[in-house]
Amino acid sequence: MVRRIDVSGAGGVRLAAWEFADSPKIDPPRGDPSGTGNPSGDAGTGTTPGEIERAPGVLLLHGLMGRASHWAPTARWLSERHRAVALDQRGHGQSDKPPEAAYTRGAYVEDAEAALEQLGLGPAVLIGHAMGALTAWQLAAKRPDLVRGLVICDMRASALGAASQREWENWFKAWPVPFATLADVRKWFGEDDPWVERPNPSRGEFYAEVMAESPDGWRPVFEPEQMLKSRETWVYDAHWEELTQVQCPALVVRGLDGELGRAESQEMVRVLPNGQYAEVAEAGHLVHYDQPEAWRAAVEPFLDEALR
Repeated sequence: MVRRIDVSGAGGVRLAAWEFADSPKIDPPRGDPSGTGNPSGDAGTGTTPGEIERAPGVLLLHGLMGRASHWAPTARWLSERHRAVALDQRGHGQSDKPPEAAYTRGAYVEDAEAALEQLGLGPAVLIGHAMGALTAWQLAAKRPDLVRGLVICDMRASALGAASQREWENWFKAWPVPFATLADVRKWFGEDDPWVERPNPSRGEFYAEVMAESPDGWRPVFEPEQMLKSRETWVYDAHWEELTQVQCPALVVRGLDGELGRAESQEMVRVLPNGQYAEVAEAGHLVHYDQPEAWRAAVEPFLDEALR
């Protein structure tokens, strides 16, 4: 089962949150028929009393250009024991993409905060990939009462700088949009993209999932300009200070061939007050997508401990 729940984010932006399987059948506490932490039973999302079950919460946050559905396999195995919800962040997936909205670090963090509160998930474990991981650790630093555990997947804490932003701008310009077919999408991102060092079918599938058919072909569901605007709010700054403020248990996961190097990831673990480290072999930046079974093996023991 896939269930959509709308959330109101910062500035009133409508966000789509998704449950990809039934939540565990755990009775809500007495006086709280919805399991939301609100005795009135109103989750603020159009759900009805008793619809949301009380179970350990997990919020999954995708990276830049991603969408909640990229977490579907992870959410399904999580849902065996936890209430797992994946969020389409502003500008992504089926969430709103208003051109006048803020695409700042603060807006993304406030959106995740609103999702935890309106869905009744907190205190929850946050699992974030890339940009979503940065949002997760910034929220953990800001609202320790809402976060009981943190999984950081292949996101750097160092500043990346202007050269990195220019590289991304040029990369977007290189996309041969519109694509005639989804097969063309898979081939370009999996084989022909200059950023691909060797054929990577899972990368092609990843990008096929963020395309939608238009009258002239297949185009991304997001606006590249909004993606660049979102990215420029973090690439010029380092984010080590926020890591030092994360008090909950935190797991830093990197793909062996990902963007987060071993030395930096281990320094992140050292800086975190309660940090742990995991590495997934034969995985690139899209760790959970490249190697889903190895990803589960790396993350599940940590979650068992954090949600005990």
